[in-house]
Amino acid sequence: MATFEIVLVPALQDNYMYLAHDPATKATAAVDPAEAAPILAALKARGWKLSHILNTHHHLDHIGGNAELKAATGAPIIGPKADRDRIPGIDVALGDGETYSVGSETATVFDVPGHTRGHIAFWFKSSAALFCGDVLFSIGCGRVIEGSMPEMWRSIEKLRALPDETRIYCGHEYTQSNIRFALSVDPGNARLRAKATEVDAMRKAGTPTIPALLGDERRTNPFLRADVAELKAAIGMASADPAAVFGAIRQRKDSFR
Repeated sequence: MATFEIVLVPALQDNYMYLAHDPATKATAAVDPAEAAPILAALKARGWKLSHILNTHHHLDHIGGNAELKAATGAPIIGPKADRDRIPGIDVALGDGETYSVGSETATVFDVPGHTRGHIAFWFKSSAALFCGDVLFSIGCGRVIEGSMPEMWRSIEKLRALPDETRIYCGHEYTQSNIRFALSVDPGNARLRAKATEVDAMRKAGTPTIPALLGDERRTNPFLRADVAELKAAIGMASADPAAVFGAIRQRKDSFR
């Protein structure tokens, strides 16, 4: 089975952009290109030609390189239907349950609002790759800016239901700081404590913590565990609805220092 070759391309202060290359067809997608120059350099270094630009949401640190990349390569811009008015030059607008192909690889699109009203995620099943922008991070999730806490929880549940082997390609390198917060609400989680040691070593070595495995996230990420009895009890909300628990954890994260 052919699968993507995925290259992580750092940008700005802590953003991650991605190139997803299909060896079978030579198609190559740039995912959430904050800047054009690093993407163009990464393409040149590998002898790849850009064929698609995929956007998960409208924030500038995810679309800032769109126009330059489109002008340089002619690649179409693909993004969320609910945010098409906020993504200049968009060519293809997609919504929940639709599919889109990059070469021989096909993504299922999920509407995952909460961080923004029109956020989507691309799940390439055969490559076990989830490009989820700022909805889900390793050991964290995005701020709830344009949606509600219950809406964001439903989005998280949708992504949590994917297979354990799914690799999470998110928009930022936040894992180390996310773990510091996670330990404050889930201190009894032995797997989380072990993860903290692993991540500290990776960051000391300058190694990205992304991609993360969804199966691992289910055991360590408090935002995926809002319906788990142990975590609910740890924050004093044993009988609360999971969406309320999620909201309480997110509010704690927003003020965590």
